[in-house]
Amino acid sequence: MNYTKGNIIYWSLLEYENWNFYMATTSKGLCYVGSHDGPFKELKDWTERRFPGFELLENHGALQPFKGEWLEYFQGKREWFTFAVNIQGTAFQQEVWEALQQIPYGETYTYSQLADMIHKPSAVRAVGAAVGANPVLIAVPCHRVIGKTGALTGYRGGLEMKKYLLELEKENGSSTNV
Repeated sequence: MNYTKGNIIYWSLLEYENWNFYMATTSKGLCYVGSHDGPFKELKDWTERRFPGFELLENHGALQPFKGEWLEYFQGKREWFTFAVNIQGTAFQQEVWEALQQIPYGETYTYSQLADMIHKPSAVRAVGAAVGANPVLIAVPCHRVIGKTGALTGYRGGLEMKKYLLELEKENGSSTNV
């Protein structure tokens, strides 16, 4: 089946053990991963803000390739995702989200380090806001950003999920190369 129809966002629910996430894709790539156990309304509201005029359609087949890589990640078999992402944001947000994707698996950076990465060391608060606006949890690994004291800071998926993801990556280290 061809999933390239314009102005359509296909969505599905990813279920893994006790984790449930709404995921969505456009014809250009994964565009959204919701909070753990987040309501469908979160996806709907986000779509209306970021992709006005797009229709949301449930389609499990369109999300299957993404789900497969996600499940491998949760099972500790995958460190990197190979699929395209299609995330909408300001030029600054895009720059921060690109930098997030450069943080190695199993490592953490502070907001200050992230600001330095994009050559804007005085924009730490703005970097934090952009990290918080990331629409594609895990694949754009905002969970790898921590406070300057090493404390776990806000995460749209919740601090319990952030801690889980960091521990998962620490345990699996560089044992996989998928």
